[in-house]
Amino acid sequence: MSRVDGRWLLLGAALSGCSWQGGLLTTVGPDYRTPAPPVASRWHASADESPVAHGGDPNRLQRWWEGFHDPVLSRLLEAAQRESASLALAKARIEQARAALVDAGAAGLPSLDTSLDGNHAAFSFGGPVFERTQYQWDVRASWEVDLFGGIARGQEAAQSQLGSRQASWHDARVAVAAELANAYLAHRYCEVQNLIAGADADSRRESARLIGISGAAGFSAPADVALAQAAAAEGTQASLQVQAQCERSIKGLVAMTGLGEGELRRLLTKSPEQQARLPEPPPFRIDALPARVLMQRPDVAAAERDVAEASASIGVEEAQRYPRLSLTGNIAHALQNLNAASLLFARTWSVGPTLSLPLFDAGKRAAKVDAARAQYAAAAAQFRETTRKAVREVEEALVRLDSARQRLPQAQAAEAGYRTSFQAAQQSYQTGLGSLLDAETSRRNTLAARLAVAELEQERVAAWIALYRAIGGGWEEAEASSGVQSDHRPHQKSSTSEGSS
Repeated sequence: MSRVDGRWLLLGAALSGCSWQGGLLTTVGPDYRTPAPPVASRWHASADESPVAHGGDPNRLQRWWEGFHDPVLSRLLEAAQRESASLALAKARIEQARAALVDAGAAGLPSLDTSLDGNHAAFSFGGPVFERTQYQWDVRASWEVDLFGGIARGQEAAQSQLGSRQASWHDARVAVAAELANAYLAHRYCEVQNLIAGADADSRRESARLIGISGAAGFSAPADVALAQAAAAEGTQASLQVQAQCERSIKGLVAMTGLGEGELRRLLTKSPEQQARLPEPPPFRIDALPARVLMQRPDVAAAERDVAEASASIGVEEAQRYPRLSLTGNIAHALQNLNAASLLFARTWSVGPTLSLPLFDAGKRAAKVDAARAQYAAAAAQFRETTRKAVREVEEALVRLDSARQRLPQAQAAEAGYRTSFQAAQQSYQTGLGSLLDAETSRRNTLAARLAVAELEQERVAAWIALYRAIGGGWEEAEASSGVQSDHRPHQKSSTSEGSS
């Protein structure tokens, strides 16, 4: 028994090694080659201040957020990634893909099962009743020989799927980080707006108070008093509106991070130097070619792995159209007696091949191959679309960044001019040489100019965040605490051809 079983297992182990590399006779289906990204040879947007992502070294962006030197932002980023449902789902999909990979790998190896049973039976053939007691132990083994590479292609598809799921997890990480950073930026920008609106409202109220005193004394016309009161009410209304906007932004941060509102408010006000101040992102450049930059994006890498999986699936379905060879073996030991007589020992074994030949299936297998090819074409189209979208996002981020860079000095110059004009108009009114209407108009122009500067500063930071997101962020970094382990590099070849994980 042991000699036969041992020889069979040795043969299975020897031949199973072939299935990991390809079929024993041949490997059907196309050998995968990484599709070339449909991108231009250079960036078209201006890159004076920005764009090679991370100087050709993606690891330099792994800790990009720390370059903000904003501990509140770092704390909120950590909380948002811990609480994100999209990250939890992406992580679960990785575990599913790992299980599928184990299943695909097991398909190329022999399986071994055993069972132990006992029974007591009574029967007769028209005469005395016979009683039989039997105890049996079975060991069963089976193995499908991968003649045409269907199992190997299945393993290739499962490996590609795992790579896609890992890249999608990193894409979710970068997306959550960028979303949280934008929400935090919006709150700090709102604080800046609140300071400007509050200062303006205070100034208007003070002007209304002084003009009210002057009007009561008969030195100011009633129309001027009414105008001052209207301007004060308008300023208070604008300030209250901004305050409500800031409150809503806090509610959004609570929802994204899962932190208690009290804890979040303490974090936001813990460092006075961080309040009403926009975070300053560390700059980087993107001098590399578009294809090199985009293939570090996790969504592009995931789409490329989906193409590899679809390519391997063609081979899986194609192999179903070819003969299949299986080896099975069984060893049974039995102890039994009849009418309480002495136990008798019996041993049986069997081993042999089974060859299955597909003869007629009304085109079912061929249709599955055609469906797999259609799925490959769809995955390739999705890869091209994802790449084009990535190019657009990078180019748009570069345009936003360059536009903010050029417009900001102009807005600052305009603010300075309006501020000087307001000071002159206010002085003229106080000396009786100007009108209150002119002073209030100048005040509103100055306020609008201040807000324009703050808006451009916020847009510049948002453009840096968008550019970071567009080039894939620091997704190659391994997160030990996440429980997700991967190569963290875009895939270039498959396990059986030109592509890799």
